[in-house]
Amino acid sequence: MDIALLISVTALLFLVIAAAEPLAARLSLPYSVILAVLGILIGAGAVFFLRTELTDALNPIAEAILNLPIRSNVFLYLFLPTLIFQATLGMNVRRMLDDWVPILTLAVVAVVVATLTIGYALAWVSGLPLVVCLLIGSIVSTTDPSAVVGIFRSLSAPRRLARMIEGESLLNDAAAIALFGLFMGFVMLGVPDPSFGQAIAQFPMLMAGGALAGWLVARAALLLMQWFARYELAQLSVSVAVPYLAYVGAEHLFGASGVIAVVAAGLTLNLMGPGRLAPAFWTNLREVWDLLAHWAGALIFILAALLIPRLLEGMRPGDYALVLVVILAAIVARAIILFGLMPLLSLARLSPTVERPYRAAMLWGGLRGAVTLALALAVTESLRVPVETKRLVGILATGFTLFTLMVQGTTLRWVISRLGLDRLSPLDEALSNQVVAVALQSVREEVANATENYDLTRETVRSEAKRFAARLDKAVERAEAEDNAEILDRDRITLGLIALAGHEREVTLERFRERAVSARLTERVLHDADRLIEAARTGGRFEYQRAARRSLRYGFSFRAAAVLRDWLRYPAPLARMTADRFESLLAKRLILRDLHGFIDSRIRRIHGRRVGDVLHELLKRRVEAVETALEGLRLQYPGYAEELERRFIRRTALRLEEREYNAMRDDGLIGAELHTALMADIGRRRRQAEGRPELDLALRKSEIVRQFPLFADLDATELRRLSRALRTRYVNAGRVIVHKDSAARSVFFVASGAVEQEIAGQTTRLGRGEMFGQMAVLTRKPRRAEVTAITPTSLLELDETGFRRVLKRSKALRQAVRDSVSAKAMADEAMKLPELALD
Repeated sequence: MDIALLISVTALLFLVIAAAEPLAARLSLPYSVILAVLGILIGAGAVFFLRTELTDALNPIAEAILNLPIRSNVFLYLFLPTLIFQATLGMNVRRMLDDWVPILTLAVVAVVVATLTIGYALAWVSGLPLVVCLLIGSIVSTTDPSAVVGIFRSLSAPRRLARMIEGESLLNDAAAIALFGLFMGFVMLGVPDPSFGQAIAQFPMLMAGGALAGWLVARAALLLMQWFARYELAQLSVSVAVPYLAYVGAEHLFGASGVIAVVAAGLTLNLMGPGRLAPAFWTNLREVWDLLAHWAGALIFILAALLIPRLLEGMRPGDYALVLVVILAAIVARAIILFGLMPLLSLARLSPTVERPYRAAMLWGGLRGAVTLALALAVTESLRVPVETKRLVGILATGFTLFTLMVQGTTLRWVISRLGLDRLSPLDEALSNQVVAVALQSVREEVANATENYDLTRETVRSEAKRFAARLDKAVERAEAEDNAEILDRDRITLGLIALAGHEREVTLERFRERAVSARLTERVLHDADRLIEAARTGGRFEYQRAARRSLRYGFSFRAAAVLRDWLRYPAPLARMTADRFESLLAKRLILRDLHGFIDSRIRRIHGRRVGDVLHELLKRRVEAVETALEGLRLQYPGYAEELERRFIRRTALRLEEREYNAMRDDGLIGAELHTALMADIGRRRRQAEGRPELDLALRKSEIVRQFPLFADLDATELRRLSRALRTRYVNAGRVIVHKDSAARSVFFVASGAVEQEIAGQTTRLGRGEMFGQMAVLTRKPRRAEVTAITPTSLLELDETGFRRVLKRSKALRQAVRDSVSAKAMADEAMKLPELALD
């Protein structure tokens, strides 16, 4: 094909892509449906002009379109890795991990159920070999939920629901393509009735090998990008290579799933990239990949649609019945998942409860698209597949895809409207009336000020003011209607908390753009803000407070890192996590203090003073909890918080200095050459300021021991020995540390936080520097107390041998043990102990 003609056709396709988006918005149809229709029209038009005798002028263009080098490998090796990699980069992985059970279940189980249902239904009706029917089932089991996700977002559907659908879609493609590869191999080998267990047995190896390949490629790419830290274009070039190296490496070196490798590479880069790459670069990286994925997604749809007239050639009357069987079986399989499996997951509390209207919309929104057509094309291109099999695969996959796009896709919005998902709830309707009234009052004040600054004619101002006043009066009337007065304070508080958490998210992003918060910590704080939004939406004030407390707890990874440090003497993970906790608490305190102004300026005007006061009180408790947790770390690691605060001040000063230089350049006070030199100097100092100081855990533990009055009379040698013997334990609020009647093997010292001790119905609270469990160890009797952490608490644990040795050497510790005994019987017993009778 002539290169100029090929380039011209490609350029015209990009013009079609540009026109498709506004056309889809105007017609209120999914973008993918418009692309498919345009592709079919282009392909059908090319066939028409090539065969018609009306004119031969367009024959070169028609031939160029029909002879485009469209092969299945183009889709699977060029476009698919781009789409999957961008999707993983744009995912909120930490939020996805919260729902990994339902996402994996829906993705993998949905593919298996669809493959089996369609395969066995076809085999029963058509008499085709089972392996061919299962191959067709795996091809058409991939879903393209972009349409329903986009509509859910426009309807303000729960974010968690949209995330589950996105996660299902991503892994759905991977699982379906892996199954396709298995059954394609059986078809080419001529195995008519393979054992499904034999096929599934290979599935875990495909997944594991792909995940390993993707992880290795992503780690190597991260290392390269860190080496090229000063060259952004070089870093972007490395990122472009990642999905293709992962895909090809997994397929040809590991014999595993290339799609899983791309998913693993993208997730690895998503999780590790923000902490190792510059924030500005990470933002640019995502923008570049958004554009690449937009082009790839549009081209894959148009090019696949161009093939539809070709794939449907030779369709026979009996094939229509088989297409109908595939359609019915696919709908039944998806209904089994949505109306059978999802309620069970909700009952088991593994998935959020999804209302029936949403599940009905998801059922009708299970569109198929370019991946299905690409897999069908791969079958039709194979020389080792029988001709009749190739014909049936092409026709059934294409017919089913056309049904989902042209019937389900075009009626999806109508179905959603009939389900009532496009209407506001009575509460949201009442709230919208009040929001509009408050907003219009603010607008009136600002417009009045603006008209005074411009010399406008009085008649124009008067007429427009009258028109605006009429609209404002109507808004106020709706806001003060009886229906709005029925909004309960409980609901107003819920809506206020959702707005507050949303503003917390915006403030976090603003601090990130100002470089006050690092990219890695921004992801964590945004993750917590998203949790707060969903908690308030589902459970109101109570769930909001639970989510806020959960964000301050020590997670499993923190406790695992502590075990690595205490048992394997490997402190690096714990030091990194502790430093992250330090920095995130400082960032949260900074962000939370900005939210009080938002309550006064915005929320109080909409929901009233009483709701505003409640929100102020809830926010005050959150700030106190953050400061308590931060103070505990300050006590454990004195001086480290000061280093982080100095680093924050330096970064803030650099940001303000950069702003001043930019303003001077814009005002013409300095030239471009001087501005470049000044910015280079700021960049050098910023790289120095953004480096986080190291946290020496071993040194800090010895310092905290020196600060305890209990060990004040120990010499330096004994203090060092004690520091080595002590083990650190991190306990979340509400966790029982010591159970009553349990065996006593160690004594605990509170390093930070607070615990509650209950003995014989009496409760006492212990704080920093105090100990518990000592009498049970000394008397070698079961513990009489039950001790529970009431805040996130750090403990120093000392075994019985170490405690008895220190007790012999420390007069202050012996006196503290005597003072801790309250009951007379216990006091008499304590005085008989040889360790306490040394004085």
